[in-house]
Amino acid sequence: MNQLNRSWNADLYQQKHAFVFHFGEDVLNLLDPQPGERILDLGCGTGELTARIAESGAKIIGLDASLSMISKARESFPHLSFQEGDARNFGTDQPFDAIFSNATLHWINETEQPSVLAAVFKALKPGGRFVAELGGRGNVARILNALAKALNELGMLQPVNPNFFPSVGEYTTLLETVGFFVTLAQFFDRDTPLADPETGLNDWIAMFRGDVLADLSDQDRQTVLAAVNNQLRPTNFRDGHWFADYKRLRFVAVKPFEP
Repeated sequence: MNQLNRSWNADLYQQKHAFVFHFGEDVLNLLDPQPGERILDLGCGTGELTARIAESGAKIIGLDASLSMISKARESFPHLSFQEGDARNFGTDQPFDAIFSNATLHWINETEQPSVLAAVFKALKPGGRFVAELGGRGNVARILNALAKALNELGMLQPVNPNFFPSVGEYTTLLETVGFFVTLAQFFDRDTPLADPETGLNDWIAMFRGDVLADLSDQDRQTVLAAVNNQLRPTNFRDGHWFADYKRLRFVAVKPFEP
């Protein structure tokens, strides 16, 4: 689940944001890995879903651009193969039966999406499938808007959103443009409980918008976090837990056989 050229805290990810790979297990049902299949986990993070795929008997490789994530994956699952690599231009000498991706594609900006999808298409066998989930249109909009408002109140410019959260139509068009047949596309809301009932929202911001916080003084950081918490408590806190207002897009796309 990497953003290219971004530093990730692998420990914070495993300890406080395990929901990323826990919810990703649902996508494995769409992948339906088979014994002996050669599969790539694109943006494997700390490797939990890579390991689940391996349990099927598939020959799995995990790829991520974050060295900290790859290091944690190798530490946790030393029997599996993990590689540091760039989703925009990876290659392979032996094509894959399937490529899987969870919570990664939305970290690549819109202009670079065609390069990613072309690399995936090229790396698949004819008949191979690309199964993925990413953030969809409006994902975590309440959190991002509250953060932008809090920064604006300090006289700071709204931070650049590093994510691409597409609609179903936008992403299926991108897939079809590079040659895929899209056989399934789903968009749905999934309010997601955050791990710590008290600091869950702050933990989420530290994990996924930590670069914004890093530019603030300690006092300004606390001011911003308090403002975001106050604004979102009526909408994103219930039953003793913080929730992130996630919207997800899942798809299955197939590389056609040559005519």
